Amino acid sequence: MRRHQVRGDLVRERVGEYSLPLGLEPLDLPEPAQGYVLDYVPGEEDPTTGEPTPDTYSFQVTVSHERLLPILADAIRLLGDEVIPVLEVGSRDAFRALDVFMASEPIPAQAFCEGFDEYRAVLLEDANVGIGANSEEPYVEVFLDCWKGLLISVPIAMRRTVERALARHGLREVVETWPLELDRRSTNPTKVREVLLVDDDRAPDFEEVLMQLRERFAMELSVDPSTNLDDAGRTLGRTLWHVIAMAEHSRKPDHGAYVNMWLTATCLEEVEELAQQAVEAVVDLRYAGLYTSDRVAFDERPEALNDLPPRHESSDVLAVDVDYW
Repeated sequence: MRRHQVRGDLVRERVGEYSLPLGLEPLDLPEPAQGYVLDYVPGEEDPTTGEPTPDTYSFQVTVSHERLLPILADAIRLLGDEVIPVLEVGSRDAFRALDVFMASEPIPAQAFCEGFDEYRAVLLEDANVGIGANSEEPYVEVFLDCWKGLLISVPIAMRRTVERALARHGLREVVETWPLELDRRSTNPTKVREVLLVDDDRAPDFEEVLMQLRERFAMELSVDPSTNLDDAGRTLGRTLWHVIAMAEHSRKPDHGAYVNMWLTATCLEEVEELAQQAVEAVVDLRYAGLYTSDRVAFDERPEALNDLPPRHESSDVLAVDVDYW
């Protein structure tokens, strides 16, 4: 496994007394009030199990970056012995804003902590990714968003426990942390900076680090692979996809390839089937899984597919390019 490294040339930016993660550069960003916003969240039916969820209190914590890690450590201790890890990244998919990855089965909380520590530098600094975990007993959620705001959601009976823990870190409840008008702006108040050092072929990029995290926590994209829906739940039918598949070399250990392809398909299950067939049609390559798979709007197709008709009558692999390593 190739090891990631955070760049050493980035200077941490500040707005007033608030330090940002290295992955954010302020453009027109006001200083937030450091503290937490507290909300009561009534329980509802779980869409997966159909069981009712308990009423909870949600603490949205905003603190300067140098104060974050010990508060996060205390929040993680609120979780149960087994947790479901969650990752969120901004999606390149034309019909989805976020890619959410979740573990299908609980893992020991200690294993989550060990994985977080291994990737701590990128998870605390990179504004492209958010990470967290949920536990059923107790019913707790801890999530660090891409701006490195911290969400702590706990049952009603645990409210005072969280308030006392945050008070020990000098935090109190505030009316708002970030001004509400930020959500109404037409321009971005920050610029996202890449934090990973990618200076040669041995250094993994963000997509590879994301793949490593997914493998570490046994995560899958949280979508139904047998359907093809947009964020509003509308059926899209057959769409254009850009896919990068991973392949192993059948005769050369520690060698393989990234197989870049364009295809049309009706769902993720069909994408994987077509990708596997395309990879294994290449001499000496074995399919090893999808690296990325994104739906692409027809108007955003590459020049090589200019003759592609707007309506896709069949599911096919349209172009393949193999990048050996």
